[in-house]
Amino acid sequence: MTTPTRANVPAHEGRARGFTLIELMITMAIVAILATIAYPAYRNYVLRGQVVSATNGLTTIAANMERYFQDNRTYLAANGFAPPCATVAAYGTFNVSCTGAQGVLTATTYTIAAYGQGQTNGFTYTLDQTGAQGSVVASPAPGAWILTCTTSWETKAGTC
Repeated sequence: MTTPTRANVPAHEGRARGFTLIELMITMAIVAILATIAYPAYRNYVLRGQVVSATNGLTTIAANMERYFQDNRTYLAANGFAPPCATVAAYGTFNVSCTGAQGVLTATTYTIAAYGQGQTNGFTYTLDQTGAQGSVVASPAPGAWILTCTTSWETKAGTC
């Protein structure tokens, strides 16, 4: 029987395997830095996608309101029919209606408002019969989005 000598023992059997504590700490620090940068950017990306639901809902209902006006010569209820914006319609995380705090409906004018719910709480977009757009983004929306635009929709954080 032969006893193993240093010459015939494989090199990897004598060493400990694994990572050192400092290597793990450096890796965790890199992951934490990347997550700190990536999460806000991802959240803004998701919000930008949800804002499209509001703008699509507003333009869809505005087109329906114009068809309704052509048929009835009023934006108010006529001939037993209610105007398209009189009921609340859900578009993604937004409720769209011409009633409420910023929604207005008269015989010759309307203002349709989209109110954010859930992740888009604090977002309000408006559109009137002339095509004038407006947006108010207030708390609890993310700080970068908080802004009031009287002439356009805020579809990207901090820009009108």
